[in-house]
Amino acid sequence: MSEVGRRWTFTRRDTEPPVAPWIRTRLRAAPGAAVALALLVLATVCLAASFPRAVDRYEDAGLRRAVTDATALRTSVQMSAPPPSLGATQGERESVLRPAAVRERYERILKVVERPLVADPGQSAYGVRTTKTLEAAEKWLPRPTGLPAHMTLAAQSGLAEHARVRAGRLPRADGPVTATTAELEAAVTTETAERLRIEVGSVIHVPAVERAPLAVRVTGIVAPRDREGAYWATQPILRTPSLVRLPAQGAEPSTYWVGTLLLAPDAAPALLGTPGAPARYWQLAPALSALTASELPRLASAIAALESGPGLLKVRALTDPEADASTDLDDVLTSYAELRSGIRPLVAVAAFGSATVAAVVLLMAGGLAADRRRGELTLLRARGVSLRGLTARLFAETAVVAVPAAALGLAAALLAVPYGRLSYAVWTAAAVTLLACAMLPVRAWLTHRAVRVHGAREDLADVRPSRRRTVAELTLLILASAAVYALRSRGTSGGSGSGSGSGDAADLDAAGSGSGDQLVALAPVLIGVIAALVLVRLHPLPLRWLARPAGRLRGAVGHLSLARAGRTSVSAVLPLLALLTALTTAAFGGSVLAGVADARDRAALLNLGAAARVEVMGALPAGLPQQLRSASGVREVTPLSIGYQARPGTGVETVPLAGVDPEGYARLARGTHLGAFAADELKAAGGSKASGASKTAGGSKATGGSKAAGGSGAPLPALASPAVADRYGTGPVPVRLEDGSEITVRITVVRELTPAVSGTEFLVVDRAGLGAVPARPTALLLTGDHLDKGALRKAAGPAADVRLRADERARYVDSPLQSGAERVYAVAVAAGSGYAVLALLLALVRAAPERSALLARLRTMGLTRSQGRRLLVLEALPQALLAAVGGALTGWAAVRLLAPGVDLTAVALATPGDTPPPGTAALHTDPASLLLPALAVLLVATGVAAAQAWWTGRRGSVRELRAGDAR
Repeated sequence: MSEVGRRWTFTRRDTEPPVAPWIRTRLRAAPGAAVALALLVLATVCLAASFPRAVDRYEDAGLRRAVTDATALRTSVQMSAPPPSLGATQGERESVLRPAAVRERYERILKVVERPLVADPGQSAYGVRTTKTLEAAEKWLPRPTGLPAHMTLAAQSGLAEHARVRAGRLPRADGPVTATTAELEAAVTTETAERLRIEVGSVIHVPAVERAPLAVRVTGIVAPRDREGAYWATQPILRTPSLVRLPAQGAEPSTYWVGTLLLAPDAAPALLGTPGAPARYWQLAPALSALTASELPRLASAIAALESGPGLLKVRALTDPEADASTDLDDVLTSYAELRSGIRPLVAVAAFGSATVAAVVLLMAGGLAADRRRGELTLLRARGVSLRGLTARLFAETAVVAVPAAALGLAAALLAVPYGRLSYAVWTAAAVTLLACAMLPVRAWLTHRAVRVHGAREDLADVRPSRRRTVAELTLLILASAAVYALRSRGTSGGSGSGSGSGDAADLDAAGSGSGDQLVALAPVLIGVIAALVLVRLHPLPLRWLARPAGRLRGAVGHLSLARAGRTSVSAVLPLLALLTALTTAAFGGSVLAGVADARDRAALLNLGAAARVEVMGALPAGLPQQLRSASGVREVTPLSIGYQARPGTGVETVPLAGVDPEGYARLARGTHLGAFAADELKAAGGSKASGASKTAGGSKATGGSKAAGGSGAPLPALASPAVADRYGTGPVPVRLEDGSEITVRITVVRELTPAVSGTEFLVVDRAGLGAVPARPTALLLTGDHLDKGALRKAAGPAADVRLRADERARYVDSPLQSGAERVYAVAVAAGSGYAVLALLLALVRAAPERSALLARLRTMGLTRSQGRRLLVLEALPQALLAAVGGALTGWAAVRLLAPGVDLTAVALATPGDTPPPGTAALHTDPASLLLPALAVLLVATGVAAAQAWWTGRRGSVRELRAGDAR
């Protein structure tokens, strides 16, 4: 290398430097190729850099939603210290409860908390409260069963900042407060005031120790500013009174109210004069903005340190040797990590597929540039340019175009996805840029290692694979087989979704990397790679078989097109690899998205039983079914009489029992595919309701009811779930209903699912065999399209619960983790498909000069324009047909092979803390995802070939026939 005019040029030492700089000359010679490369690098870098940031965005949003939905009662870290020691003086005991001392320890505790666990100062609080409820002697407080109400006294910080005064004023402490103070001021929330009938000025007396009761005067009624915020929700008793039930044997349980009186923080020492065992507490609400999914293991470590590790020891040193800390935040994080571990592998499949296709396109672009400049590079090598100097020139030439384009692509990615880790985006952009810069030099180095003037012929039908290629293909085959076996046997979650994790850092780390080894995520890609290599090996055989019969046909177009297809370069394996990988990924991804949609529809149908469900606690109005039948979109209404506390046999176990009309219910079950059966199998003997009085459990007659048809005669035929059928058999079984009457049933039909009741245990009988009371309809199942929920709710009344299948389905897509993963998956599949089309276009553009020259020569021999179009279309058709058919078959095989190991429950149905219906989220083949991309490949290939023939015909043949012109 030598330095000339501050520019580095690559020349031999014994030669003069060139007149014009190499890079500027090359860019001016081919500006179109430089712009195309820049656009390709820009788009690829933008997509690659956006992917990790998009994943970070939806994973962090999902984590924060999981923490929010879990409520502050579970996610706040609650620390408490026991009452001051009785061995201390009264002044010392009072001093530790004063606001300044409690606040000082709160500030020290905040310094103990390790990042990434960060406390939200706006929602965290501290104070003193009684750990035992105190009985209030006032007779005017509500007493549901005669027991007096109880009160909790709490002096919590920040009441003025977190509440609005609705009446009166906030409590104050006039003068110093001690354990002997006789009267305090307090405030209550609006809910406490409403339910306990407390007004401003009310005085409530609570017991005191060895003196007269402590009088607490209510000076204000406040409303929480953020009712669900951690300040109020960590201890719900502060804002909402609770009705406590005492256990009772057989009789009606006794109940009493428990409310909270909110004191001024300076009044905390007065709690020492009560038997309420006052304790200091510090509640730390996690700051949602500081929670990131990438730091789950560190977050778990910080929580464990506070609960039972070094952090707790530091807290005890600051507060009290017996201080304790508790939270369910670790369980919330474990549930989220398990959900994420089931979603990540599916997203990784789409990411690896799209990345593979994008890499192939970049390699094809480098190969196209190398082939276009083959003569130039061969001449340079023949004139003495070293291989190192040649590759360095090409690298610098490509970098001048690729690096600025990559910078623009990275900037576009950061603007498009402003949230996420920057380092991952930069590393992915750098990897794409390096690949784009190295593709042309590496291809040139491989092609021009030896100086030659003429290269060997590289026809697909003539060149035999080398031993190295055979070994490489066998290695890929072994890797693909191992990946498929691992995915089928272990599943996408890698066994991490059992839900038995302890929530520590190791469990969260394992669940967080739920994709396990990346070989499993590469399984669909490897299947596409193997299929491409196999098809490339088998491609010459049908061409040879068809060439001979085509030669006997009239006209030369058919024979010539097959001969041209057989002379395709062996480098066509790259576009075929891109197409098959993209088609396999698109088929797999489309099947995943279709499976997710079907799973949600199925789960919503299982929960409701029909398009809509109207249900009340008691009996429905008699005219309601007819009103709903006339509603817009309703086709049929099926009434149900459901009792959820029916007791078969002599045990205490309850089973939901539904009384139905056999004819209408059989049509509903058949239409929804939920346990179809013949109506005659469920009809009661005689088909009409029996008359008379039914026996109650004690043998007396029940008024208002009738003896069931099966009570004294033939048992009622019943449809049961497998669990119920296994437990009670097929013999007559007495069933005690909720109203006290009894019927006798015989299980004649067993189905796993039924529209009336969701779950694994149910009984369904003919409603005509029930008494008057249990036969009253309590629910309606509606079938139809485009149901109007407002109209249905208006007709059913405010007491009815109206649920639509569409609303039930929307409940499963509420999680940002699931919806974000779906969007990223869809974008990845679409990007892979776009790159596949680009690979096909690059393959056609690569052969365009040669095809144009061929058409020009053949026209001089009498070839017409229509024959030229047919020639190019037929020439492009074998490879396009091979890719389309092979891609469809490979996609179908990938879905069938990998379906047993792919569980769509996490991305389709599961939410943290919720258990979806079993067996409803299986992967199945989606015909549209198989056929539409394959047809698109055929249309693009034939359309480009026809367009090229038309354009060549308009340009004429003079330029193509000139000797020495570059083609």
